[in-house]
Amino acid sequence: MSSSTTSHDSAESNTPMVVGWREWVSLPDLKILAIKAKVDTGARTSAIDAFDIERYKDANGADCIDFSINPVQRDKTILRRCTAPLIDIRRVTDSGGHAAERYFIQTTLQIGERTRTIELTLALRKDMLFRMLLGRTSLMPDVVVNPQLSYTMGRLNARSLYAAEASQDS
Repeated sequence: MSSSTTSHDSAESNTPMVVGWREWVSLPDLKILAIKAKVDTGARTSAIDAFDIERYKDANGADCIDFSINPVQRDKTILRRCTAPLIDIRRVTDSGGHAAERYFIQTTLQIGERTRTIELTLALRKDMLFRMLLGRTSLMPDVVVNPQLSYTMGRLNARSLYAAEASQDS
């Protein structure tokens, strides 16, 4: 499958959005209200820390993936079980030069006021500082990275956000 980033931004697409080296993003299709992402222009693809990964065929015979995510660093009490169509399995080489087959899904990314469809690999990132890596194909064509900046879209308390959601569900 071809790598694609479809932009259906609600903000002005003509003006590039400036982001820092780390940002809070959300993945609404996966019910991820907030996850801290490291913006990495050296990485081609985006990746998210996923575990308990199960591949299966849905009622229509399409390949799907169920997986779990702890979206808040150092907090295993906040857990999301996600489901997404499997769009591909590709060989990916990490920054250490290790190649592995990874599952690819397509989902919606929201960063600031911009929303777009991105491809995301499911990876074991539990030993990494960030649960999500935002690669350059998710940023093109209208996002500029300023490595001197951080959280240009604003800071937030993710634990409070997830706690508020839990209290509404009760």
